[in-house]
Amino acid sequence: MSVRSILCSQWLLFPALSLLAGSAWAAPCIAAKAECTEWISVAGGPARALVYRSYPLDTKNEGIRRALIIVHGSGRDADNYFRHVLAAAFLAGALEDTIVISPRFASNDGGSCRDVLGAGELNWKCDGRDTWRSGGAAVDNAKITSFDIADQILGKLARKEIFPNLMAIVLAGHSAGGQFVTRYEMSNQVHESLNIPIAYVVANPSSYAYLDNLRPTSSALPSNVAATPPGYVAPRSANPPAPFAPFSDARNCTTFDTWPYGLQNRTGYSARLTDEKLKTQLAERKTTYLLGELDILPLYGFDGSCPAMAQGATRLARGLAFGRYVNEKFGAQHKTLVVPACGHNARCMFTSEPALLQIFPKE
Repeated sequence: MSVRSILCSQWLLFPALSLLAGSAWAAPCIAAKAECTEWISVAGGPARALVYRSYPLDTKNEGIRRALIIVHGSGRDADNYFRHVLAAAFLAGALEDTIVISPRFASNDGGSCRDVLGAGELNWKCDGRDTWRSGGAAVDNAKITSFDIADQILGKLARKEIFPNLMAIVLAGHSAGGQFVTRYEMSNQVHESLNIPIAYVVANPSSYAYLDNLRPTSSALPSNVAATPPGYVAPRSANPPAPFAPFSDARNCTTFDTWPYGLQNRTGYSARLTDEKLKTQLAERKTTYLLGELDILPLYGFDGSCPAMAQGATRLARGLAFGRYVNEKFGAQHKTLVVPACGHNARCMFTSEPALLQIFPKE
C-alpha cells in the first residue's frame, strides 16, 4: 500500500486524534457544511460573499502560520474545492497551522447557472466576457468586482491582531479558478501592502491574458512533453519558426487580444492599472503554473474559441507556452510544473507531490 493510500485511509480518524492531542488552539473545521462557513461583507455591506474556512477569520489564532485560498472552477463548487485542499493539507501535515479558505462566486442568471443565493450574496455572470473569473463586476452591484472579494480576504488575513504569526499566503485556483488567479496576480494592488509574502498557483486554466500581440508557435513547446491532442502529429519544418510571433490570423480572430485573452478593452478592476503596470506586476510576483500531464482533451468547459485556440490546442500546451512566454519576454522567474498522470482533475492536482510543495511552503 502506498504512503498516500495509508494517509488517506486515516483521514476519517483525524477529528478524534486531534481531540486526543489536546492542541492549544481549536481544531480545524473540516466539514464542507454550514458550520465551516462565514460571510464576508464587502464595501460596508449589505453585499457579501460566502467562504468555507477551516478556522474563523475574526478570531485570534496564534497557531496559524500559513494561509491557502483556493478558487473553484466553473461549477462554482466551493464546498468540493474546500474538501480537495483539506485533503491536501492533511497529506502535507499542515491542517493545524494552515487556514484554508474557499470563496464561492455564486451565479444565478436564470439559465444554465441557478445557484441558490443567500440574503445579500453577490451574484456573478455565469458565462461570457467580464465574468467572475476575469475580475468582472457583480450583476447586482456594478461597483464590486470578484477581485475585490480576494482583496477583502487578503486584508482579513493580514491583520496581525488576528493572525500574528502568519508567514505566507498562497492563492491557488484550478480551471476557471486558475483563470481567476492568473489575472488577479497581474491586476491586484494589495500584493505589496500586506507585508506578508504571497505566492500564486495557477492550475490548468483554459486561457491566459497575454501582454502583447505575440502568440505561441509550434516551437514554443518542449519536445519531451506530449502537449498536443491525442493522434495529432505536428508538421515538421526545416526552418522552425520562432517560439513566439505576431498572431497570424488576427484579421479573422479579431478578439484574440481583447481582455481576458489580452490587455485590450479591459473593464472593471483590471482597467484601474496601465498596461505597463500589469506587465511589471505579472513579471515580479511569485507564480507557479501547475499543469496536468494528461490535460490534453477538450473536456470540462474547455475554451475552444478563436482567442483561446490562438494560445494553444490544449490546456497543457497553453500553460507550457505561457510560462515560457512570461519568462523569456518579460524577465519573470515563474515556475512551470507538469504533474504526472493527472488530467483536468483538481483533487489529483492538489494532492500530488509537486503541488504539496507549492501550496504548503516551508518558511
